[in-house]
Amino acid sequence: MKSELKPEALVEFVRETYQTNKFIPLHAPTFAGNEKAYVLETIESTFVSSVGKFVDDFERQIETFTGSRKAVATVNGTAALHAALYMAGVARGDLVITQALTFVATCNALYHMGAEPIFVDVSPVSLGLCPKAVDSFLNEYAERTDIGCIHKSTGKKIKAVVPMHTFGHPVELDELVAICLKWNLALVEDAAESLGSFYKGKHTGTIGDFGAVSFNGNKIITTGGGGMVLCKTQQQGARTKHVTTTAKVPHPYEFFHDEPGFNYRMPNLNAALGCAQMEVLEPYLKQKRLLAESYKDFFNGTDFQFVTEPDYAQSNYWLNVVICSEREQRNELLEKTNQAGVMTRPVWQLMHRLPMFEHSICDDLSYSEFIEGHLVNLPSTPLSYQQGKQ
Repeated sequence: MKSELKPEALVEFVRETYQTNKFIPLHAPTFAGNEKAYVLETIESTFVSSVGKFVDDFERQIETFTGSRKAVATVNGTAALHAALYMAGVARGDLVITQALTFVATCNALYHMGAEPIFVDVSPVSLGLCPKAVDSFLNEYAERTDIGCIHKSTGKKIKAVVPMHTFGHPVELDELVAICLKWNLALVEDAAESLGSFYKGKHTGTIGDFGAVSFNGNKIITTGGGGMVLCKTQQQGARTKHVTTTAKVPHPYEFFHDEPGFNYRMPNLNAALGCAQMEVLEPYLKQKRLLAESYKDFFNGTDFQFVTEPDYAQSNYWLNVVICSEREQRNELLEKTNQAGVMTRPVWQLMHRLPMFEHSICDDLSYSEFIEGHLVNLPSTPLSYQQGKQ
């Protein structure tokens, strides 16, 4: 029989873990290396904008770490996802299958390019897009034609599938890849939260046609604001770099742009911070796993379910997650932990509940709705950060 766990016990455990009586954030940025030195070097060089050595260095470091053939730095994660979708051929009027259980940026990128989401359910295995749900939806509501995958009732083209690796846990990619091949759909991974997560030994964001990573201030490493498009070929990478840097044709002094482009370039100042963060990413990931193991042991035998990485994956455990047995238990946990100065958060409201997406096509979302009412995110900053602030 599982024991009942009171919120006060969780507060005590988190405070003992972080060894502080001060406010404990959900996920704070960690600066433990050469951040100040590299940013100062950038300022002293005067190359603080989109031209400078740190942008190139940061892209190369991400390529080395993830195994991506070409990484292209952008101003933020939403810009990276927008550029990835654009490069994958998503256009105005297209439909894109994604999950309702996601941060709004996933759908904002679609909205601003004139595409529309189709919401299907997430998987209990990963909390990300469920392959079975995608397959079932396509078999019932879509058809393959000479011009692509068509949604039967609207006649619109279904162009892509966009899974999000929720809280850093990789989705079931082999199954999604097979579905996309069968239906001639692009697979664009929203890997915003999953830097340092691997699916069967391959880094998230490198298995689909394109991937998009975020370096927002709350991510596992940060550039303040920033993102990265992960490309499968050098050719894709070169074109992505071109369209995200205003599509300017190189010339010693003339300004000529050969197509509509985006001004999505990452400033050198931000890239300098990223280069320093990459130098300590491996220790961060080790600290994150130690913290996750501590939470797992703490919740073992209780009426809370701590979410662990899928068997096929190695997760970065960006945010640690617990699933409550009842909605009332979730509400009490959120209220009492936050009152005690320990930040916890519910999952995002499902996208189809937001006014701008309430008319979107939806499949059965029963598990997404369950998670919406039962999930709580726990403090997840690497242990070394808080312990170094005492």
